[in-house]
Amino acid sequence: MSSPVPQTIRLRVGNRYENIELVQAILEEVLEPLEIDDESRYWMDIALREALTNAIKHGNALDPRKKVEVALEVGACAIDIVVEDEGSGFDPAAVEDPLAPDNLLKTQGRGIFYMRKFMDKIEYAFGAAGGTKVRLHKKFGGACAGAEGDQGGTDED
Repeated sequence: MSSPVPQTIRLRVGNRYENIELVQAILEEVLEPLEIDDESRYWMDIALREALTNAIKHGNALDPRKKVEVALEVGACAIDIVVEDEGSGFDPAAVEDPLAPDNLLKTQGRGIFYMRKFMDKIEYAFGAAGGTKVRLHKKFGGACAGAEGDQGGTDED
């Protein structure tokens, strides 16, 4: 299957964990024709899973009436994965550091940390009526390094 670049795929899925695998399968299909190493594909997949889990569990509070919107915005040299929930929002700065000694044994609180580590950039936006939108940016590297004027980094730069 060949994928025209650039392209944007938009999805609106029910607020259920089962839909995470559906969205991941679509991401895999979109990335298939692109020259991206397996390790980068794997980490993008994990970051997407974390963003979707956060939207379903924390943003939408597992409410089956709510939806999660996803956009996969693919360019020649980078991808933006956008996940938006219908929740009340949160303060990313208030999220505890999972590497702090008191948090090392906790089983939750690592999703944002993983997204920051696996992607080149992570940004949040919050709707006036609620909802959190997270944008995960990943450059493909190789011949694309330095393209699009984006120097990468994280939201903490």
